Amino acid sequence: MPDESTEPKSGEREMPFLDHLEELRWRIIKAAIAIFVGMIVCLVFSQRILDFLIWPTTQLDIPLELQVLKVQGMFVVKLEVGFFGGMVLGLPFILVQLWRFISPGLFETERKFFVPLVASSTLLFLTGLAFAYFIILPFAIDFFIGLVSGNIKANIAIDFYIGFVLRILIIFGFVFQLPILTYFLSKIGLLTPAFMRKYRRHAVIAIFVVAAVVTPPDVLTQVLLGIPLVVLYEFSIFISKRVQINKERKMKTQQEKGE
Repeated sequence: MPDESTEPKSGEREMPFLDHLEELRWRIIKAAIAIFVGMIVCLVFSQRILDFLIWPTTQLDIPLELQVLKVQGMFVVKLEVGFFGGMVLGLPFILVQLWRFISPGLFETERKFFVPLVASSTLLFLTGLAFAYFIILPFAIDFFIGLVSGNIKANIAIDFYIGFVLRILIIFGFVFQLPILTYFLSKIGLLTPAFMRKYRRHAVIAIFVVAAVVTPPDVLTQVLLGIPLVVLYEFSIFISKRVQINKERKMKTQQEKGE
């Protein structure tokens, strides 16, 4: 007789492929609505958010002047700020929709990870944003603007500046999800600490290649992204090790009970 604790509960019948597509479509629509609502809220407070994003430029030794060089420049900037803010505000709801889509296929024991998953993923994303805003951006902006010398004035188009800032924030927000990904891959047995240690050098090379692809074309931002990624990789090895220890402990307990 099968163990009920290891089978998906749910008077859930197996859904045909087209029903899965329909379910996915509605989950995407609901996630898009969450982003849209968050975007509206952020557009209402767009000036305050913009002031927040511009703040690092006020801490420079060299005066930096942000300019609007296109007729539609500020309109595009506020749309970008609104969409980015909508993604951040809507992230927990997006994760809920993702979880509800995949949870029918999970075991009952796996569904208890719902709250920790949403909480930790959101927290890590916000940590990535904070790390980029308070550490990476000031350093990067100060370095690049510090190269200005002589009669050259530091004037930057506002849309270029905001695009640069949002790109860095988004990249670091998603990069900080690596421990979550490692946890679940280790949980299902696709990743082990031994495997991660064995290919550590390969991973470091891959990390800096990825950093070169996703960052603006300059060495500094590639290094600034690569170093935290390496640290997160080492932390992920620790997480994978903890998952393995817990698995071995559980297996040992089950064997003792069997005896």
